[in-house]
Amino acid sequence: MTTLQERLKTEAQDLHNQLVAWRRDFHAHPELGFEETRTAGIVAEHLHSLGLEVSTGIGKTGVVAMVERDGASPDDPTVLLRFDMDALPIHEETGLPFASQTPGVMHACGHDGHTAIGMGVARLLAEHRQQLPGRVKLVFQPAEEGVGGASAMIADGVLENPKPAAAFAMHLWSRLPLNQVVVQPGPVWAAADKFDLIVHGRGGHGATPHDTIDTTLVASQIVVALQSIVARNVNPTETAVVTVGSFQSGSVGNVISEKAVLQGTVRSFNADIRALLHRRIDEVAGGICQAFGATHEFSVPGGCPAVVNSPEGAALMQQVAEAVVGSEQVAQIAPMMVGEDMAEFLNRAPGCFVLVGAASPEKGLFSPHHSPTFDFDERMLSTGVALMANAAFAWLNEQTA
Repeated sequence: MTTLQERLKTEAQDLHNQLVAWRRDFHAHPELGFEETRTAGIVAEHLHSLGLEVSTGIGKTGVVAMVERDGASPDDPTVLLRFDMDALPIHEETGLPFASQTPGVMHACGHDGHTAIGMGVARLLAEHRQQLPGRVKLVFQPAEEGVGGASAMIADGVLENPKPAAAFAMHLWSRLPLNQVVVQPGPVWAAADKFDLIVHGRGGHGATPHDTIDTTLVASQIVVALQSIVARNVNPTETAVVTVGSFQSGSVGNVISEKAVLQGTVRSFNADIRALLHRRIDEVAGGICQAFGATHEFSVPGGCPAVVNSPEGAALMQQVAEAVVGSEQVAQIAPMMVGEDMAEFLNRAPGCFVLVGAASPEKGLFSPHHSPTFDFDERMLSTGVALMANAAFAWLNEQTA
């Protein structure tokens, strides 16, 4: 390790108590996507205190800060580091002393930790800004949980003035060994799309079904038939998921409903497979509806592409991770079907998205993400800071070597 790498790692470890305090405060006061006003305010105040140029309200509640040395040239390279801030509509059941104080809202995915890590990275980079051979754009993103926060920030110009040439991010993971770092080129997480499917029929009395077009029956046929898409339309060497998670039709037992609403998700890695899934859901639903005399509406109201690491970004993060946690703690895994809109940044500024292990089974810290009992081992916070700060320096040094 270089002297600077060693210093950043040591300084990150020295920040541990502060990182824990930040994380627990965010955990106790979770905010849903595009509602992160308190969180964004704390982040912005911290960044201002470091003497950084700060922009707020990017993508509604996002915060952006620039870190650069005095006299930086307009031609200096820029790298982006992203940290997400939003919580989930889940009622917490951890019993922690710093548990959510907002009923029905919880940091059940670790974004409280990510925000704390981002604040720690900002401190370290600000303290070493005169050694930066370029610029670091710190992006604190709202609404990662399927609400389009990355796209909103991009629409507000987060990738301009200056334009980053690479992007890096990390996600703590409660089912990986503590401080294990997953780094790999290519797909890491899947494209994740929501879909809505509305079936329209003709309602009536439950005793006279021949006078109706029963949308409950039609939609039931659709749910079953959709499972044939992966089984019979997707090449078996590819990976895909079609899930119907919500089925709403009717309100009482003796009335045949005139409308059924299905909501679900599709997951894939390959862009062509992603398009195939959308097309076939619409076609299968349309064919079944036609057979029963019903009609349908199909839409994909939100989603994100697959998270794909560039070979160069993964190679750089491999070196950084080995320096921070040791080569024996750096691993690869099978790509996961989880979605993450960091993909929107990586599609425009190729880089790397890594996972950092945060499990501690002996402490009971092993609940899955999006669980009401989710928690993680806070000893990974310093690791996250060291990884991201070193990644910024490593990438900038490569560009100016």
